[in-house]
Amino acid sequence: MAKTLAINAGSSTLKWKLFSMPEETVIASGMVDRLNLPGSIFKVKLPDGKKIVDTQDNITNELAAAMVLTRLKSYGIVKHLSEITGVGHRIVAGGEVFKDSAVITPIVLKQIMELKDYAPLHNPVQAYYIEVFQQLLPEAKQVAVFDTSLYAEMPAVNYMYSIPYEYYDKLGARKYGAHGTSHRYVAHRTAEILGKPLKDLKLITLHLGSGSSITAFDHGQALDTSMGFTPLAGVMMGTRSGDIDASLVAFLAEKLGKTMPEMIAILNHKSGLLGISELSPDQRDLEKTQDERPKSKLALEMFVNRVVRYVGSYIAELNGVDAIVFTAGSGENGVEMRQAIADKLDYFGIAIDPAKNDFRGEEHIVSPDGGRVKVLVVPTNEELMIVRDVERLTK
Repeated sequence: MAKTLAINAGSSTLKWKLFSMPEETVIASGMVDRLNLPGSIFKVKLPDGKKIVDTQDNITNELAAAMVLTRLKSYGIVKHLSEITGVGHRIVAGGEVFKDSAVITPIVLKQIMELKDYAPLHNPVQAYYIEVFQQLLPEAKQVAVFDTSLYAEMPAVNYMYSIPYEYYDKLGARKYGAHGTSHRYVAHRTAEILGKPLKDLKLITLHLGSGSSITAFDHGQALDTSMGFTPLAGVMMGTRSGDIDASLVAFLAEKLGKTMPEMIAILNHKSGLLGISELSPDQRDLEKTQDERPKSKLALEMFVNRVVRYVGSYIAELNGVDAIVFTAGSGENGVEMRQAIADKLDYFGIAIDPAKNDFRGEEHIVSPDGGRVKVLVVPTNEELMIVRDVERLTK
């Protein structure tokens, strides 16, 4: 029985699933949450359904990678690591180099690293995981699955920036988007739930988590997306600023005596929910403290505001919408956040039934019966998309 491991490394999480292929049966799964933060959590779901949760402060990226394979053996999920014949890695930025997933070679790995400027929080970490798993699983075939490939055919009117065209021709300066693997799965799964072909639907998918992005689908094609040249653009996020006036960045750099790389690091690592709340990048921490900490409350309100702006603009671009879909950490588990966003979109016929919305991490339609726009929560399954691409490219 061939086993394929999907590795999905985010900016603050490492998710993994081990599949039996080609049956697409999940053998075991797990994740490390709150990487590099106090109270890091290592979760494993065993083949018999038993769940194991360990808490350890400040689990690093390096330790998380090692823990995945050692736990697979120590829990008896695999007897020998050689049973794993394929590994698929989610990679955020493929630029214009990768318009599809790719079997990893030394050249491909080098190109992933060279694209680090397009996703500074992700590509270096994801390239690191590739190297680790190549060393620990030398016989396994390794495949990179790029988030940006979903947006390769996005209309030029939406991926071009209004700067000199030669910057696109010579430097590839354009919107590339991110989280495409997640948005791709959620869009297809939503069509299945609604019992309609994806090509007949107008959808807006909201991937809301430590990193957040919003994508508009027009009859099966990605029409527009919130993240830009890098994942720094778009809505406010855990530690990322989202959209910001470029002149403000230059102003702050001058006044603070910072270099431009230092300013970009601040916008990536010290802004967003963390920067406004001055407490945490994690929405759960802010929700617990919002009643006594005005800055926690403000950060949450700003996040809702930025999401609502994008959804409204995409409804205009699509000339209407059939369904709004929440996914990822906050989208799947943020009961209050989902309600707050929907409440500000009621003008468009978007509503959530509070009784239907009272759950976390499950697949549901949460809009009222007969609602003009369907509102769904669809847990993302990037790992399934990843192993399908491993199967497609290595068999």
